[in-house]
Amino acid sequence: MQYKTLTLQLIRAYPEIHNQLKSERAMLPTVDRLARALKTRHEALKTRLSQERPGSDLQISSEALEIALKELEERMSAGWRAEEAEPLCLDAAMASLCPTATE
Repeated sequence: MQYKTLTLQLIRAYPEIHNQLKSERAMLPTVDRLARALKTRHEALKTRLSQERPGSDLQISSEALEIALKELEERMSAGWRAEEAEPLCLDAAMASLCPTATE
């Protein structure tokens, strides 16, 4: 699974975040951190869904990844104010993308 590629594509969908990460030279560490978080969440969701519906591993893996990506995208969009052109503090946005507590 190419979690870094998926994460980078998602970041590119948010030009404000993408441009700020590039200008601050924080793209690589942020992509690495978010990719690890995405992988962890994907694996947790696969485990949970497998327990709920045993026997359909490939479908469960795809569904779990879809859910994990959607959650990451929601956190990313929540980290930026929609009504303002200026983003929230990058540290606050990144904290919302990579919560320390597992769900």
